[in-house]
Amino acid sequence: MKLIVGLGNPGPEYRDTRHNVGFKVVDALAERWRVADQWREKFDALHIKTTVGDEAVILSKPLTFMNLSGQAVAGLSGFYKIDPADILVVTDDVALPVGRLRARREGGAGGHNGLKSIIQSLATQAFPRMRVGVGRGDHRRDLADHVLGRFEADERDTVSAAVLRAADASEVFLSEGIERVMSVFNAAEKEDSAE
Repeated sequence: MKLIVGLGNPGPEYRDTRHNVGFKVVDALAERWRVADQWREKFDALHIKTTVGDEAVILSKPLTFMNLSGQAVAGLSGFYKIDPADILVVTDDVALPVGRLRARREGGAGGHNGLKSIIQSLATQAFPRMRVGVGRGDHRRDLADHVLGRFEADERDTVSAAVLRAADASEVFLSEGIERVMSVFNAAEKEDSAE
């Protein structure tokens, strides 16, 4: 069984903010798999349990705020007995240009409070993650205001395309693992930026 967690903040006031791009990826998967009407609430998270190919999968959106995401991830992974290596966390990243993807097998929080919470709750950094670039924006602007702000009109198409690529990468994670995601999607992102 695999767990795909999209990070974000609950509530309509946070919908479509940069910080909620992880939610958008999980929502895209739920739509693609035609299970978007099956969300249930448990362990401080909305989640859907389904099967993709031969793989049992849980999609999740924590209902805690970003800095407490680990509670939901630990609750779901503990209940369903999912190894950290089988958890893919999808989150925003201000250090990446808008729309850029970067997948990693494991690593630190990189200043991201959602990842920091998950690392603390799971007591390991050894879980796959995929970061979706949301850009840093004006360096004079407060970083919290930036990530809680919405995308500019000229960024929306780029972000929508990135969400679909991240959903594709999530499906590759299910069928072929994080190493394949890294070799295909990280390499493709480098090629695109070189053009």
